[in-house]
Amino acid sequence: MSDIAANIKKLGKELPAGVRIVAVSKTKPVSDILEAYNSGQRVFGENRVQELLQKKVMLPSDIEWHLIGHLQTNKVKYVVPFISMIESVDTFRLLKVINDEAASIQRVIDCLLQIHIAREEAKFGFSMREVIEALESSELPGLKHLRIRGVMGMATFTDDRGLIRQEFRFLADCFRELKKRYFKEDQSFNELSMGMSGDYQIAVSEGSTIVRIGSVIFGERKMND
Repeated sequence: MSDIAANIKKLGKELPAGVRIVAVSKTKPVSDILEAYNSGQRVFGENRVQELLQKKVMLPSDIEWHLIGHLQTNKVKYVVPFISMIESVDTFRLLKVINDEAASIQRVIDCLLQIHIAREEAKFGFSMREVIEALESSELPGLKHLRIRGVMGMATFTDDRGLIRQEFRFLADCFRELKKRYFKEDQSFNELSMGMSGDYQIAVSEGSTIVRIGSVIFGERKMND
């Protein structure tokens, strides 16, 4: 068994039922992704559209691709035909562009609203106030070609585990508040995507349903996953 296969097997045993792994394959070669695929992994996450498009054509068609990085509106049209989920929706304008592109090919795209929970200003995402404004917008009911499935967030890059837990707990509270106020009867609003290789255990303990795991599966990379 390869290291990648062993890592996936170990994660599968560790994580509770109901928590899905998105294997973060950015910067990784197709051969590594195939190893993970052949070990049973089917959901993969990429940050950059161009890299995703290059890899997709060389890999099995039943892979579920998640876009987990900042998505520019002018690149939405390239991923809408095949993407399984866009986890990084960070503006209402982006929601509208996703809807328009999806409508043109009669698809409905699953989306997560990215909420800014970290102390770093560089990270993207809605504030909770902006999420509420978006959900109360008169335009939202007309966006029939997307489905808001939940929220996503990234914690501060820090060794302070207490701060990370505090940020994940805040995101979980946001999810519950939005569920209660806007999606109470919507069974599909059920995803809380938080936790990466360095902090997924904390995220899971705070209620994460999706963890985005790169280096724990594929080995350390030159950039932070």
